[in-house]
Amino acid sequence: MSTVKDVVREKYGQAALRVVSGEGNSCCGSSPSSCCSDGDPITSDLYDQLQKNELPEAAVLASLGCGNPTALAQLSPGEVVLDLGSGGGIDVLLSAKRVGPAGKAYGLDMTDEMLALARDNQRKAGVPNVEFLKGEIEHIPLPDASVDVIISNCVINLSADKDRVLREAFRVLKPGGRFAVSDVVTRGEIPDEIRRNMLLWAGCVAGALEENEYREKLAAAGFESIGIEPTRVYRPEEALTFLADKGLDLEKLAPEVEGKFMSAFVRAAKPAEKACCGPNCCS
Repeated sequence: MSTVKDVVREKYGQAALRVVSGEGNSCCGSSPSSCCSDGDPITSDLYDQLQKNELPEAAVLASLGCGNPTALAQLSPGEVVLDLGSGGGIDVLLSAKRVGPAGKAYGLDMTDEMLALARDNQRKAGVPNVEFLKGEIEHIPLPDASVDVIISNCVINLSADKDRVLREAFRVLKPGGRFAVSDVVTRGEIPDEIRRNMLLWAGCVAGALEENEYREKLAAAGFESIGIEPTRVYRPEEALTFLADKGLDLEKLAPEVEGKFMSAFVRAAKPAEKACCGPNCCS
């Protein structure tokens, strides 16, 4: 029986191969209503033309995210950035340009095809301060307290063990480090038939956390200053677009999805180290 991880790896591997072959980035099939097609309400219109012009076309085509974390994370020169689930590398390459030669951007992905595409995009873009790592976001292959900022673009919702992901993010962040991700988030109860649909995990929907649960999980991992800011709340007709062709009764589900799905910018911080306040406090 396929696991969530197997489904996600297969779908995103296929997406990378489609980009390489010139077929575009439709990760869920050839249907115009598939979850990652050009007209998809989740993935469309996330980057402005200036950002697109900075990068190879393949990096832009392979973008399967739900936001633009590099524009929202307020990156500074010299910082070390980690992108969880970096795909074709668009957010890693944009981040590397923002942190400059004194900084570094890591991309972590479990899909060989996406890693190959990302490294090719790095070569074409001529960005040296980037390193793409193979691994799972539940097991980040970096040391403790090694990263200033963690970004991610519609990937944490794909994990079946989000608590582990958030604990790992907390571990690799330096004290005072920032968690700044775009993700699909839900508001209120979601019908079980959507949650159970494996294809909708790959389509960024079934695995999405309810916004209050997201806050609770971040706090449990140790984060503070938690905030969730909706960036796009999907209208019923948009929500039904990414539910199409999944064997669901859309007429029945339409009133149940209104206002329930949104892209959001999720912010949090790892507490800073406390300054020593006297002659004996650090003994």
